[in-house]
Amino acid sequence: MIAVELLKLLRRPRTWATILLLDALPTLVAALLAFTDLAPRPGEGPVFLSAVLNNGSLFPLAALAIVLPLFLPIAVAVVAGESIAGEAQAGTLRYLLVRPVGRTTLLVAKLISVIVFVLIAVVVVAATAYVVGVSLFGVGSFEATTVSGTVLTPSQIFGRTLLAIGYVTLSMLGVAAIALFLSTLSDSPLAAALGAMAFLIASSLLLTLDAANVLAPYLPTRYWLSFVDLFRDPIRWRDITRGIGLQAVYVGVFLTAAWANFTSKDITT
Repeated sequence: MIAVELLKLLRRPRTWATILLLDALPTLVAALLAFTDLAPRPGEGPVFLSAVLNNGSLFPLAALAIVLPLFLPIAVAVVAGESIAGEAQAGTLRYLLVRPVGRTTLLVAKLISVIVFVLIAVVVVAATAYVVGVSLFGVGSFEATTVSGTVLTPSQIFGRTLLAIGYVTLSMLGVAAIALFLSTLSDSPLAAALGAMAFLIASSLLLTLDAANVLAPYLPTRYWLSFVDLFRDPIRWRDITRGIGLQAVYVGVFLTAAWANFTSKDITT
C-alpha cells in the first residue's frame, strides 16, 4: 500500500508542477539580485539574502527563508489535505477500504507519501537554489561569514545546511499533520487545505500582537525561521530545540486525532 501511494505521488504531474512553482520564486529572486541593484544591505531583508552576493553557496538558506512563510506551507497543506478527503471526493475511499487494507494501514501510507513530498520539496528547493546561487554569485573564497561575524569552512556550511533542511522539513510536518487531520474530517480537499492555512495564518497574526505574547511559544509558526541560529557562532540551540519539541507535539497530537477519527468514522463515499 505504501509503494502504491508513493508511485501515485511521484507519477502525479501536480506533484512536480507544485515543486517547480516553489523553485520559481527563489530563482526569480536570485536573477533580480544578480542583474539589478535591488539587493538589500547587509542585515536587511530576508535572512542570508545579502550574504549570497559574496557566496552563492548560502542561497539554499535564503531560498528556504523565502518560501517558508507562505508558499511551502500552502503546498504541504494542499497535498496533505487532499490525502484522505481527495479519495472521499472522488468516491474511491470506500473501495480502497473494501480491499484487505485496514484503515490504519491506509492512513500510514498516506502519511508516508506526504512526508516524502515534504522531503522532496525541501531538498529540491535547496538543491536548485545551490546550483542557481553558485552559478550566479560564485562561492567567493569558499568560506562564508556567520550571522555572528565568524567564518565557516565549506564543510561547516554543508553540514549546517543539511541541519537547516532537516529542521525546515520537520516544521512542515507539523503543517502536514494538521492538514491530514482536517482531511479525515471533510470530504473536500479544498476545505481541509484552507482549514490548515487558516490555522497557520491565525498563528502568524497572533505572533504580531503584543496581547498574544502568552500564546507565542505555543504557536506552530513561532520557531519556523530558527534555523538561522544554526549559522551563529556558537550555534544557539535554545529556539531550535524548542521548535523541534513544539513541532513534535503538533505532529503527535494531530496524527493521533487523525487516526482516532479516521478509524472510527463511517465511510459512505
